[in-house]
Amino acid sequence: MSSTVPDTERAAREARWAESLRGHGRRVTRQRLAVLEAVEHAPHAVAEDVVDAVRAELPDITVQSVYVVLSDLTESGLLRRIEVPQSPARYETRVADNHHHAVCSSCGRIEDVDCAVGHAPCLTPSDTHGMTIQVADVLYQGICADCRTAAQAAD
Repeated sequence: MSSTVPDTERAAREARWAESLRGHGRRVTRQRLAVLEAVEHAPHAVAEDVVDAVRAELPDITVQSVYVVLSDLTESGLLRRIEVPQSPARYETRVADNHHHAVCSSCGRIEDVDCAVGHAPCLTPSDTHGMTIQVADVLYQGICADCRTAAQAAD
């Protein structure tokens, strides 16, 4: 029975992703489902990690195909591309809100940070320059607790 639970959970996720793909005007393909599964399983993954995860399921898929799917899913709003300084782009499936990210400048760990206000945009600029602001993207940088502990132990 326990071996069917992961299959049942995966089938439920695939059904949810299939519905989302159709809702965004996209065909449901094994490649798209595999990329969505890989990114959901490893939030904040770089494209190379997504390629590795997808190839575990679809060994013949090309690197270029994974990049095309990542781009398409980002453009359609099913994935979010995160730009982190001195790091390749990262991807996540958490797209339904305007959350932010905290990045450890020592180890590179990334954590989600919910909006302080709770709705988009959660920051109000002093001057919008005539724009209707829809998203505020904040990147917090610091040292995570693990790196801080390790540094203190080394001292």
